[in-house]
Amino acid sequence: MLTEDGRHLYVSYDEYHNLIEKLAIKVHQSGWAFDTILCLARGGMRPGDILSRIFNVPLAIMSTSSYRAEDGTVQGHLDIAHYITTPKGQIAGRVLLVDDLADTGVTQQAVVDLLRRSYQPIAELRTAVIWTKGCSTFQADYSVEDLPTNPWIHQPFEGYDSLTPDKLLAKWKV
Repeated sequence: MLTEDGRHLYVSYDEYHNLIEKLAIKVHQSGWAFDTILCLARGGMRPGDILSRIFNVPLAIMSTSSYRAEDGTVQGHLDIAHYITTPKGQIAGRVLLVDDLADTGVTQQAVVDLLRRSYQPIAELRTAVIWTKGCSTFQADYSVEDLPTNPWIHQPFEGYDSLTPDKLLAKWKV
């Protein structure tokens, strides 16, 4: 649900999963066949996992991080892992790169540039996101929702960003 001022988008688990299914439909209807899904951890892990199951292809993971301050609400320095975790040895062939959103677009562009420069076995690379903000400098090949007002997206699992083991113990009175 988008707030009246357009500054916040609140997404339930059901809405989140419906959007991932819509993303799967867009990819499928394009007719493009791919060999592997490469998700960007952390935001792309949930969509990547679901798409991997729907398309029955291996899921590879590349860790990136830029939103660490203030419980994940402030973007900082972009870190990209040096290695990709994949069940097939080395990532190769046609790869669908998945993330949750194109916010500024900096992460996706940096990863695409790195993959094209350093991973020659990738024959073709396409990108997919659930949301694309209006301020993004990156346009994914597949996207479900365009957000021209650049709202902060409140994803259903964000409560875990500020949950500590001690808070969990108190919640469950263990």
